[in-house]
Amino acid sequence: MERISQLAAVLLLLAVLSTANAARPGKISKVLPHWLDQQGRHTLSPSLLERDTYQAKLSADRSLCSGIRFDVKWSKNTSVNVKLQLELRVTGETKSIVLEQAINPRRRSGWDSITLDGNAFSAIGKIIAWRLRLLDGDMELAGRRSFLWTDRKPAGDTEKPATD
Repeated sequence: MERISQLAAVLLLLAVLSTANAARPGKISKVLPHWLDQQGRHTLSPSLLERDTYQAKLSADRSLCSGIRFDVKWSKNTSVNVKLQLELRVTGETKSIVLEQAINPRRRSGWDSITLDGNAFSAIGKIIAWRLRLLDGDMELAGRRSFLWTDRKPAGDTEKPATD
């Protein structure tokens, strides 16, 4: 009898977890920004320590870089017209730089990359912050952002100082 109640509890827990997962239309699990060298590499060997060391070297000296790639792990439970949208805030620009990557409609999850390289990369200033969104049309399914990303308020929305 005790085993049956334990089995029922486990099945109930699994049902609740699957319902919660189905209610979420999409998810971005991980975002890995990687600087790319002149040969398009983000590391010189498979070692994670080597990758981190090489990334530190590339970020310190922008002349060694040919671009930046954002590797994104995502999943979705919705329709076929899903895309990744990357917004970059850079020095010297008032508007964000927006890049989009369509996702294969038959896939429900996986890794995709968004790359900024070539003349577009060399024309921008220093990257201050980024935001990545998983979109179905105009509806946001999921999002991740760097810790420096803040939502900007419209110019007329500034708070007035309190009066005495």
